[in-house]
Amino acid sequence: MGFVNKHSERDSMLPMHRKNLMDRIEQDLLHDDHVLALFYGGSIGNENTDCYSDIDLRVVIKSEKIKEYISEKKIRPLTWGKVLYFEDANPLSNYTVAHYDSFVKVDTFYYKLDDLQPSVWLENSKIKKDTTGMIAEILGKSKTLTYETTLAEFELWRTKFFAYLHEAYRRTRRGEYYYALNCVDSMRLSMCTAWCMEAGVQPNAFGDWAKYEGARSGFEPWQKSLLEDWECVRDPVEIMNVMRSIVPAFRNVHESLCNNLGVEVDSEWVDEIINKVM
Repeated sequence: MGFVNKHSERDSMLPMHRKNLMDRIEQDLLHDDHVLALFYGGSIGNENTDCYSDIDLRVVIKSEKIKEYISEKKIRPLTWGKVLYFEDANPLSNYTVAHYDSFVKVDTFYYKLDDLQPSVWLENSKIKKDTTGMIAEILGKSKTLTYETTLAEFELWRTKFFAYLHEAYRRTRRGEYYYALNCVDSMRLSMCTAWCMEAGVQPNAFGDWAKYEGARSGFEPWQKSLLEDWECVRDPVEIMNVMRSIVPAFRNVHESLCNNLGVEVDSEWVDEIINKVM
């Protein structure tokens, strides 16, 4: 509790700091003739920010200037505020992640206009500048799209789950508990991915836990309760018990996804794989 109280006053000011940072970003980029469009994604685009939301900034640059803006991607953020550090290291990537002294983070992506296509990821975006009208058109088309799980995505999902299950067992037997716990975490994350696929919702990129837990989670109470129950520490018995407790939920969602996609459930095959370690 002491830790929470120590930072509570600072944290309560984060929305104001985020707004001030956005104001400085817009004062800069809205008046830049090489910037064709400027819009926000993430929580700002979805209009569900909280104290800890970062700024997902999308900037569309004239084609002939894109290389210049990418090469200077760590210079411009310095004019928006005091940067403590940059998270990314690849100078050739089209994005940069700046962490400011206000404890607000800005993820800036630079695009050419023809880089952007309608996508479910662009469904909710907040446009601040759109000189050609193309961004509004792309975002409008994005709102008509729905996510549908492909057979390839499903096959990758279930085989990776099997692999995490087997590897968690191997690492537990070896006493490599951090490795085992990482595999168990991947099993949990695989279940989140499956629940999204089952609901027709685009899953996060694997490894991204954003909005799977907490007040902004879109999961049902029983799903969030399962995630809480699947907690374990560096104890081989507890690790194996959590692995066992995840398996029934896997079986249920696996059967549901098989039925949705017209794939044979093949319970004997699934049992054979699971029973190697259970």
